Amino acid sequence: MLYIRSFEDASRCRISLSGDNAVKALSSKAAHSRTKASERQHRVEAVNGFRRVHKKDTMRTSRKGSVEMPAFVRQLVKETEKRVTSFFKGGRGGGAGELSEGEEGGEEEGVIPSPYLDRPVLDKHMQEGCASWGLTYALASMQGWRAHMEDFHNCFPQLGGELAHWGFFAVYDGHAGSAVAQHCSRNLLDHILGTGKIRADDDVERVTEGIKEGFFLMDKHLHAMACREGWERGGTTVVATAITPHHIYFVNCGDSRAVLCRAGRVAFSTEDHKPFSPGERERIENAGGSVTLQRVNGSLAVSRALGDFSYKTAEWRPVTEQMVSPEPEVSAVERSPADEFLVLACDGVWDTVTNEELCAFIHSRLRVCTDLREVCSQVIDLCLYKGSLDNISIILVCFPAAPQLSPEALHQEAELEDFLESKVAEIFEELSARGDEPDLLSVLTVLASTVIPGLPPGGGLQSKRNCIISAYYQQKEARRSRLAQELSPTDAN
Repeated sequence: MLYIRSFEDASRCRISLSGDNAVKALSSKAAHSRTKASERQHRVEAVNGFRRVHKKDTMRTSRKGSVEMPAFVRQLVKETEKRVTSFFKGGRGGGAGELSEGEEGGEEEGVIPSPYLDRPVLDKHMQEGCASWGLTYALASMQGWRAHMEDFHNCFPQLGGELAHWGFFAVYDGHAGSAVAQHCSRNLLDHILGTGKIRADDDVERVTEGIKEGFFLMDKHLHAMACREGWERGGTTVVATAITPHHIYFVNCGDSRAVLCRAGRVAFSTEDHKPFSPGERERIENAGGSVTLQRVNGSLAVSRALGDFSYKTAEWRPVTEQMVSPEPEVSAVERSPADEFLVLACDGVWDTVTNEELCAFIHSRLRVCTDLREVCSQVIDLCLYKGSLDNISIILVCFPAAPQLSPEALHQEAELEDFLESKVAEIFEELSARGDEPDLLSVLTVLASTVIPGLPPGGGLQSKRNCIISAYYQQKEARRSRLAQELSPTDAN
């Protein structure tokens, strides 16, 4: 397991600056509390420092050079970052006033702490691996705008023993705390395997029964913990896949989602379990609950989950017929030589992109980048820039038929970055001619109305935001250097 890699590693994959390299300074509490006087001094030092770096620290992305923004220059973004973020988001879809999953509206007296931060936490956790039978995978997760990180995951590319050619992957999206998600990430697979129904003969009916039984055992174990430790709130959604030599089992309990891309198209996706879905609503109401504001009893945004025992109190109904059910939907899909990749992701991803958009975006990124971690990182950046307010976690599992690095695609990517840099320079000069130095938001506003050929499918302008920011600051520094040179003879006299 490792964390976000260096810019040198990113440039090796022929891509632009990674998102947290572009704006990571935003999360610095020290910077937030600086006085205006020290900020002005910091800008002077930043410009001087950038000149030194610009002379010696040029990196390559595709065929075009690109300069990594050092920490002190990234700090300059903070003055316009909120405005730029709102530009890309076009509004935050619900905003911080909307109840988050598991946030009980109006149950506590006084002010309820916001589930969102003033600035996102941009550090990424990453992992990659492979299986001897031809599978490769990577994952990335980021806390983002949420006050706490509540996502967890499993990545077992080979289960061992008679299941040596089986793999298991899962994303756990916790709510009202992280304890349930963390505990399930450590124990759910053991409960599933402990049923004795997961065997190498890959009997679909028996495997499906074993998976469901494992979920029920996990929920029963959690309930015993809740009774023993005196808690009833907190739960987690689960989206998982068990990959066998002949099948891909998709397992979903909640509103995280799995998608299979086959021959460049979405071949399968799980269905979200939302309270307003007709079948889910009927079960909730039959158990004595209601659906208000599209939530269970006006509070919980998912209708199936492990934990959440305050919604499982109808003693006259079986566990699968409670307001919130722990029963997963299990679908067995026969494997095909055309299978390219599958994605498991929490709703922090799906709130901002569709199945088709994500499939197209990842397909295009695999043609210009061989590092699956970096592909996952770009997905997270895209979702953040599109306005995701949640924790963001994604697992990408690639099969042998996944798209490969393409010289043609690399050339097109380089041409796109050249075009974006030239357009930023053109817009910057046009706006500068009207008076004061243009800010980043002004440049982006004009750029958004420009026809830009070759943008990554499913990603759009947001997916090249880091390239745009880098180009803007290069123009800004170049303009300041010219002005300094023009003023220097006058100063000398």
